Amino acid sequence: MLQTYVLPLGFGILFGFMLQKAGLSRYHKIIDVFRLKDMSVMKFMMTALVVAMVGIFLLSDLGMLQLKVKETYVLGNLLGGAIFGVGMALAGFCPGTCAAGIGQGSVDYLVPGVLGFLTGGLLFGATYQQVFVPIHAVGNYGSQPLSVLWGVNHWLLILLFAQFTAMAFYLFEKRRV
Repeated sequence: MLQTYVLPLGFGILFGFMLQKAGLSRYHKIIDVFRLKDMSVMKFMMTALVVAMVGIFLLSDLGMLQLKVKETYVLGNLLGGAIFGVGMALAGFCPGTCAAGIGQGSVDYLVPGVLGFLTGGLLFGATYQQVFVPIHAVGNYGSQPLSVLWGVNHWLLILLFAQFTAMAFYLFEKRRV
C-alpha cells in the first residue's frame, strides 16, 4: 500500500511544490523556453531526468526495483511529442505545471488545463483504432531499455546523458552572456 500509492503521491506533491517555489509553473517561464529566452525550466527538467535515471537504475541494480519498460514506438513517440509540444507552447504550461498552478489556487490553470486534458483524452479514445493502432506497427523496438538495445552498460548511457546535460547548461549560460 505505502509503495503503491503514498510514496508516488508524496513525490508528486514534492515535485509540484518545487516547481511552484522555483517559479516554474508561471506562464512566462514556459513560453520563454520556446522563445529561447529563459532555460530555467529546461535546466530543472534535465536535472530531474539525470537524478531520476541514477535513482531508478541504482534501485534496480540493488534489487529494490524491477524495471518495467513499455514498448517503444518511434513514430508514435514522435507524433505524440509533436502534439504535446504544440499544445504546451499554445497553452503555456504542461501537465506538471498545470497541476502545480491548480495546487496554488490559480483558476486560469484549472479551466484550460482540465479542458485540454479532457479534449486530449477524448480525441485519443475516439481515434485510437484509426490512428494509433497503425502507428504502433511502425518502428516497434519492444520493451527493452536503450542500453539493452544498443548493447552497452546502462551506467554509460546515464553518464553520457549527464555529460550532455552539463554541456547544454554550459551552452545555455554562454548564450546569455
